[in-house]
Amino acid sequence: MNRDERYSNIIRWFSDNMPVAETELQYDSPFHLLIAVILSAQCTDRRVNMYTPAIFERFPDPQSLADASFEEVYGLIKSITFPNNKARNLIGMARTLLDDFGGNVPSDTEELVKLPGVGRKTANVIASVVYDKPVIAVDTHVFRVSRRIGLSDGETVEKVEKDLTGSIPEHLRAKAHHWLILHGRYVCTARKPKCGECGVREWCRQYAEENTVI
Repeated sequence: MNRDERYSNIIRWFSDNMPVAETELQYDSPFHLLIAVILSAQCTDRRVNMYTPAIFERFPDPQSLADASFEEVYGLIKSITFPNNKARNLIGMARTLLDDFGGNVPSDTEELVKLPGVGRKTANVIASVVYDKPVIAVDTHVFRVSRRIGLSDGETVEKVEKDLTGSIPEHLRAKAHHWLILHGRYVCTARKPKCGECGVREWCRQYAEENTVI
């Protein structure tokens, strides 16, 4: 099976079996999603969702967050991973939004990465989820699943992103990001993938290699 055939079959399966695929982060505005995605770095969405209601209530807009003290922000996120860095980044992000973008969350990834705490993955999440841009955010799940099932041999996040972007139709890229994340989170898990429950194992490169009879 060549890579084009693998992509075609896997995309078809996800399209048929997971027509709705969305972020599990809870939010009510682009600004609040940006906060949630920054907080989710090396932290589970479930844990972030436990704390964001209070954060969103206290900081409804960039101005309120930009005016906040480090101590106040830290107090609200201290149970989330790396609270020191994230508190500084959140305040810096809000101030940059006000100073450079009129308080609006930009849609372009190159503009988004200018915000403190926003790397390419976070920028692509915002661009795809909020603005439906045809970009794919590669987090640890997407990176692992893509390499495991044979969608990419890339050794870096950038190379995997390039492979996925070049092979997934533009109109499906935003959704494909969630397909791969959710598949990696609940089925193709890091330590013990649930191959018996996997709908794409028929086209999975690693599954084929491990189950080939010699």
